[in-house]
Amino acid sequence: MRRVVVLLWLSLMGTAANAVPVVPNFQQGSMTSHTETESTVTETINSIDYRTGWEYSVTGTGVSNNGEALNPNVTTSTVTVGQGTNGADGAITGSVTSSYDALDFNTQSNFTQTTPGAAFQFTQSYQGPGMTNQTVIQRVTSIESVTDTTSVFTQ
Repeated sequence: MRRVVVLLWLSLMGTAANAVPVVPNFQQGSMTSHTETESTVTETINSIDYRTGWEYSVTGTGVSNNGEALNPNVTTSTVTVGQGTNGADGAITGSVTSSYDALDFNTQSNFTQTTPGAAFQFTQSYQGPGMTNQTVIQRVTSIESVTDTTSVFTQ
């Protein structure tokens, strides 16, 4: 049995291992990548300015109001905005109710010219509560991006 193992070992030792050389099939090459991206952003900005009170002014020369109050009487008004429905208790639901003070010009002072026929100047101005300004900005931004990449390699 010993002889068989030695012979097998000797026969394996006597054979040379031959390696196969690796030969690349290319000398140089390149890889190209092309990417396109498009996106659109739409924005709407809505800004509303409200005056919550009133402004009233009276100025002049050569006029008089016989010592009466300059302001007309102040009244309170109530506004309901929305499409509410009547609830079981009769209240409006799904809407917004607000109240504000305003001037009642049916009760304003009587201004008269101090000296009839003489020069005079009289200015009365009123700005009530409510929306004073609305600005709407709408813009659309289109973004396009193109990327081309080339990689070159050689052996």
